Amino acid sequence: MQHQVKIYNSLTRKKELFEPINPPFVGLYLCGPTVYGDAHLGHARSAVVFDVVFRYLKYLGYKVRYVRNITDVGHLERDADTGEDKIAKQARVEQLEPMEVAQHHTNTYHEDMKALNTLSPSIEPLASGHIIEQIELIQKIMAAGFAYEVNGSVYFDVAKYHQNHHYGILSGRIIEDLMSSTRDLDGQDEKRNAPDFALWKKAEPMHIMRWSSPWSEGFPGWHIECSAMSGKYLGRPFDIHGGGMDLLFPHHECEIAQTKAGEGVDPVKYWMHNNMITVNGQKMGKSLNNSISLRQFFVGNHPGLERAYSPMAIRFFILQAHYRSTLDFSNDALQAGYKAYLKILNGLKLAEAMRFPVELEVKPANNLLVKELEELISGAYEAMNDDFNTAIAIANLFGVLKKIQQWSVNPGALAEVPEALFSKTLTFYSTFVQNILGLMEEKPENQEALLDIILEGYAEAKAAKDYAKVDAIRAQLKATGITVKDMKTGIGWAYDDN
Repeated sequence: MQHQVKIYNSLTRKKELFEPINPPFVGLYLCGPTVYGDAHLGHARSAVVFDVVFRYLKYLGYKVRYVRNITDVGHLERDADTGEDKIAKQARVEQLEPMEVAQHHTNTYHEDMKALNTLSPSIEPLASGHIIEQIELIQKIMAAGFAYEVNGSVYFDVAKYHQNHHYGILSGRIIEDLMSSTRDLDGQDEKRNAPDFALWKKAEPMHIMRWSSPWSEGFPGWHIECSAMSGKYLGRPFDIHGGGMDLLFPHHECEIAQTKAGEGVDPVKYWMHNNMITVNGQKMGKSLNNSISLRQFFVGNHPGLERAYSPMAIRFFILQAHYRSTLDFSNDALQAGYKAYLKILNGLKLAEAMRFPVELEVKPANNLLVKELEELISGAYEAMNDDFNTAIAIANLFGVLKKIQQWSVNPGALAEVPEALFSKTLTFYSTFVQNILGLMEEKPENQEALLDIILEGYAEAKAAKDYAKVDAIRAQLKATGITVKDMKTGIGWAYDDN
């Protein structure tokens, strides 16, 4: 089928037909984590959302270079231009080297992302590894007259930039409102105007993370990092820049201004932003002290959790909502999502085991059923083509699952289904679940072998009419989330999705 993908572009505030700048190549950049603490549900949402974008574009045949950075320097408290570096502050608390903190949380982030079954990015640059590129971009901005130095720090001149460009084009912020801001910030006297932002900061004597530059011993501003790294690996302009809605202003607004000022071009064609995770309507985040780390979800050791939730429960919870909608955390929502994921997984087991019955007496095709199946399959792809709407795609997937379940119980119903459509349906289901949505089976090592042994004992007890033992085995397996299936073809099992 023909695939024409539409993307909601945050810059134009409308859906646009996706037309890569240099097809079949696609450049995709995602703002990665600042590695000063464990990853939380907000980090997971961005990673999972853009993992699906990456997967789907690759599925369509595009050659995607996916760049996701690691911010290991320059991100100050309150996302501001003053205060302590978040990583350096955590290092002081833990009495460690800042790079020790950054490395530890980079490692745990990778482990969490692997558990969520996100594909590794094509390139994962470190901000600290690209200081030269950042200095060079700052020099270009200064040479163009859009930045100024004060006491060894360099600031972007927003007012001058706005004379011939539009600062606020992405976020919709009004420059006059920003200029009249009266926020009391340490170091505000260094700036000409309140919205000016740091490109380079002179390090205070106690600041450990510092590099030599033409202006001072110091460190880069947070915003300049992504501009330098995305430009180095994806060129100008590139196709898609992703991130959380909370990065839209000031981070991404500043990225646009920096690139336009220093390089004279727009940095990106399509801006994509996933919405926030909320807890009782309030944004989830470390700075608000209401975040639950992924590791706490995986083991259940947080007062806000009623139980542990596996990585695939988290992944499915994220994907069952459209990425631009707010996703509100609750135990009930996560538990419902997990049961839905288990239903999908049980369908995958059925699809992988199912074969078209060769002995079947084929009847004329049921045109209504054929039409329904074709519409469900095409509807899932149409949803993905419409701004990666995983919520609608999953609804269609459940429609297909219902047919697979019916065929497993009553293979005779396949007499009215063309064999080619049967094969297409099973291939679609497996491909969509595993390759596009990235859902996978989570099972302990040797689970299959252990279950075979237990079910063999179950079959022997059933044959001996030892119903007390039959019931005991059933109950014990159900307590572990496994349901025994007594079928005409033998004894099997499924995940308990009720």
